[in-house]
Amino acid sequence: MRQDRHSLAGEAAAEVAHEVLLAQQVEDEERAAEALEGLELGVESAQDQEEVQPDLTAAAFFDVDNTLVQGASIIHFARGLVAKDYLSTRDIVGFAFMQLKFRLTGKESSEDVKRGKSRALSFIEGRSTAELRRLGAEIYDEVISGKIWPGTRALAQMHLDAGQQVWLVTATPVELAQTIAERLGLTGALGTVAESKDGLFTGRLVGDLLHGLGKAHAVRALAAREGLNLKRCTAYSDSHNDVPMLSLVGTAVAINPDPELREIARIRGWEIRDYRTARKAARIGVPSALAIGVLAGSATAVMTHRDRLLAALLRAWSAALRIERD
Repeated sequence: MRQDRHSLAGEAAAEVAHEVLLAQQVEDEERAAEALEGLELGVESAQDQEEVQPDLTAAAFFDVDNTLVQGASIIHFARGLVAKDYLSTRDIVGFAFMQLKFRLTGKESSEDVKRGKSRALSFIEGRSTAELRRLGAEIYDEVISGKIWPGTRALAQMHLDAGQQVWLVTATPVELAQTIAERLGLTGALGTVAESKDGLFTGRLVGDLLHGLGKAHAVRALAAREGLNLKRCTAYSDSHNDVPMLSLVGTAVAINPDPELREIARIRGWEIRDYRTARKAARIGVPSALAIGVLAGSATAVMTHRDRLLAALLRAWSAALRIERD
């Protein structure tokens, strides 16, 4: 049953991503037609501009949390909801605690995941899909945009410059994931799909969270729809939970890896990139071996009272967890 839910989540994510991409392509064609009509007025045509030749069978797949975005995107989203008085600080304490435990231990509790999913679904139940997209866009601009790892962003741009599709693959709600992809100029996003009816969320997921095996199913399903050759594709992640996705593609790269993924990457000969120190983050040049492989195919913020309270709670929990682990 669990396997079926992973498969369903992956198929749903791929279907939504493919439909969004098709809609974007229609819009692009309409804009191109308008540009051609403007030739009589001396408007420069698309053909007159230098364009990147598409590499139709290669793509890059990026995990989001701690790979592209510093920290957990859903926590940043929740903080934005607190600032907009949609949630209270108490509401997000549980989310923050679960994320802290995961970063300290490298392991996820099934009960924690279940509780987190239940809280998230209870928040969106009855709300409109348009409202979630609007909130996602606002919170990205206000909170998440300043937390993009420059090194990972450079890698994504490298693939775009090579004419390849670049996709985000994340357990984050697809509406927020699509916003991140759009703001960064990426192709699109594979994310967790929540069921909706008549434009309103029902409070249920289609399948399950897009996580672990679900991500691998989503990538495989999207590759089939887009005609991608997975052996020519690249995947990036920080977590050992994404080994199924990383193992699907021809090139796997560990970004800011957890201890388990670092060891797996070492054994399998996968490249490792770590941007978690200021010194390393400043070195955003693309590794030559990875660049060759791709091309061959084609300021400290002022803390609010809420932030200080949450930070104090997290420090206390961190100390408690260290004592427990010792």
